[in-house]
Amino acid sequence: MSNKKNSTKKPPAIKNKKARHEFKIGETFEAGLVLKGTEVKSLRDGKASLNEAFAYMKDGELYLKNMYIKRYEQGSWANHDERRERKLLLKRRELNEIDKLVSQKGKTVVPLKLYFKNGYAKLLIGMAEGKKKYDKREDIKEKDLKREIDRKIKGSHKIKL
Repeated sequence: MSNKKNSTKKPPAIKNKKARHEFKIGETFEAGLVLKGTEVKSLRDGKASLNEAFAYMKDGELYLKNMYIKRYEQGSWANHDERRERKLLLKRRELNEIDKLVSQKGKTVVPLKLYFKNGYAKLLIGMAEGKKKYDKREDIKEKDLKREIDRKIKGSHKIKL
């Protein structure tokens, strides 16, 4: 007999890998999402992308636009539109704070990570400011330097028999 609790796997977290390269991320917020049933099933299968997504304020609410969620294969006529607008659920205090920050020049709201927490889909969003080309090169140099140092440290602790 198979135990159902052990056989179920945790839904994958969907990350926006380009966001931290393209933007300086400031403050982050955790938001809920208003989703349809077929969207949740596709997300649990890990079939979504945050690469081109962004959030914006409309009528005092925060909406996510351009997030791709693949159509659910077993869905029927009730299947969802792949790139529809989705409402983000935040507390009023957080919405007011985001509205103040977005009104500043050069600031935008970018989704960073989509994951499940206690059975609910959550989206980690960050207040972002665009990076210049030289900032991106500096980040790449720092990563390469850190990687090189880690390699040297790892190589110097070899066990000789």
